[in-house]
Amino acid sequence: MSARNQTVVIVGQGYVGLPVAMRAVEVGYDVIGIDVDVRRSSALQEGRSYVEDVPDAQVRRALASGQYVATDCYDSLVEGFDIAVITVPTPLRDAAPDLSYVEQSAASLAEHLRPGGTIILESTTYPGTTDELVLPILERVSGLTAGRDFHLGYSPERIDPGNATWGFVETPKVVSGIDAASLERVQDFYGALVDTTVPVSGTREAELTKLLENTFRHVNIALVNELAVFADLLGVDVWESIDAAATKPFGFMKFTPGPGVGGHCLPVDPSYLSWQVKRSLGRTFRFVELANDVNDHMPDHVVERIAGMLNDAGRPVRGSRILLAGLAYKKNSGDTREAPSARVIELLTCMGAELIGVDAHVEDHRWPTSVIRADLTPALIPTIHAAIVLTEHEGVDLELLRGIPTLDTRNTLGAGGSVVVL
Repeated sequence: MSARNQTVVIVGQGYVGLPVAMRAVEVGYDVIGIDVDVRRSSALQEGRSYVEDVPDAQVRRALASGQYVATDCYDSLVEGFDIAVITVPTPLRDAAPDLSYVEQSAASLAEHLRPGGTIILESTTYPGTTDELVLPILERVSGLTAGRDFHLGYSPERIDPGNATWGFVETPKVVSGIDAASLERVQDFYGALVDTTVPVSGTREAELTKLLENTFRHVNIALVNELAVFADLLGVDVWESIDAAATKPFGFMKFTPGPGVGGHCLPVDPSYLSWQVKRSLGRTFRFVELANDVNDHMPDHVVERIAGMLNDAGRPVRGSRILLAGLAYKKNSGDTREAPSARVIELLTCMGAELIGVDAHVEDHRWPTSVIRADLTPALIPTIHAAIVLTEHEGVDLELLRGIPTLDTRNTLGAGGSVVVL
């Protein structure tokens, strides 16, 4: 199917939806980007991007082409769309999946759905969501029948913010549909956007694919995180051991310790799978539960380590000025969703520390109120009693921290002198 004269609606213009929208414009689709966050939609209308992988210039080109419109509502522009992609958040609420954004998006799109249209869910969720939740909403609101009147599919997002090698276009895209015709439509759409598509037999298989990918990472990160805690107590350099193990050309994949896990995927996706297993089968996904326990407690371990370092220097945590280098969960990103820094900030604040944060990537409206914002400069160092490297952003002179007690959770500086590695 040619992109010419085809209208695509992308619901959600965040880290997932905006790159999809920009790429769809590039290949010739007319794109309507919907984000109910007025702050975001207004920024896009002015040609300003808040996603690191999408420069302002790309948004401005899309606007100038006349093929991209950013809006915060479902208006007449959406009427009779050809393809719609749902890329809204699916957070956990009280340890259970919150699919309210997906439900709202499906209902709103259904009001404008016409025969022949295609709807694709990209939001991370548990197996069965597309068929058991989205499909009934679309049919009930639109009065149409899935498979006969419109097409429906699922394609898990694989966006890795800041990855210069594997961007949206280069990363293979798993695609699925509720039937053969739906799969064909979904594959045609993404086939025009990315280099490689990977069709699977059904939406449940595609939904599970996403959860499997991130559960694999979650469990392996938990393994090295717990190993790091024990290695420190045993007096072993876990980082050296990991590097040595990584020289094995088969049977080993390198994962490194850190202050915990963050972003939408790792702290959330495995719990979706665990929740579904518990709900449907009445059984516990023990690997996920254990990984959650280990990774959730890494910020506590970080705080214990920095408190011990201050104690060794003859200072209590209360009243100490502690610098946090990097608040985002990921290098060169401003995404603070589920970031380990939140728990570190909570614990240190309760202990009476004064916190100074360094992270130019994090937007002002996402900045924690209990943390003083600053730039890492030589003048700042004499005012700091200790530091924690939580995220190793490029362009930040972390070498300045070598003169004060510093816990490096990313092994960016390497141990030595006043620097201790997690």
